[in-house]
Amino acid sequence: METEENKIYYMPRIGDNAEDFEAITTLGRLQFSDYADGKWVILFSHPADFTPVCTTELSGFAERKNEFDSLNTKLIGLSIDSIHSHLAWVNNVKEKTGVYLDFPIIADIDMKVAKLYGMLQPNESETAAVRAVFFIDPYFKIRLIMYYPLNVGRNMDEILRALLALQVSDEYSVALPLNWKKGDKVIVPPPKTLKEMEKRIKDDTCEKVDFYLARKELKIK
Repeated sequence: METEENKIYYMPRIGDNAEDFEAITTLGRLQFSDYADGKWVILFSHPADFTPVCTTELSGFAERKNEFDSLNTKLIGLSIDSIHSHLAWVNNVKEKTGVYLDFPIIADIDMKVAKLYGMLQPNESETAAVRAVFFIDPYFKIRLIMYYPLNVGRNMDEILRALLALQVSDEYSVALPLNWKKGDKVIVPPPKTLKEMEKRIKDDTCEKVDFYLARKELKIK
């Protein structure tokens, strides 16, 4: 018999298929896979409504929503609060700051989605979701996961940077180095055979540190 002491919380991994679910949100009841609709999705959780760090974070998502839109990406938030709390908080934030949280926020009062996505981490809290961020691609695969504790806010620049990096890597079959940002050189995947290595050594179209570490310019659309 499952008890609070032996309860198992599922922890999704990079490369897993994203779990589908139906939930009540501030935009009405939705099926997650239908909402995704073949686009990238950022699914993120916050510990609680009407709290200071969470207010800055969700305001940050809202203020930069156009940037996510331009990257073909939808936003969806979550906390273990009621729909009434969510609506009151959205209204309060708009009244006090002028920022409108117009993306769906899941009212996960039964903690179903939080448990499904490993957002409940008992050593941090049994009843509040940590600050999780899931990057889900158009094929409904989890591509990147970020977890932050309750008392540390996320970095919106890094979330957008990582999202663009994933999309660039997919489109151009390249890798991205430390601190990469749009306009920087990208890494050409290393050779996998002796023949490819010999070809790389002779290649003068890219900047080589050695055959296994080569960079090139990339014109991103």
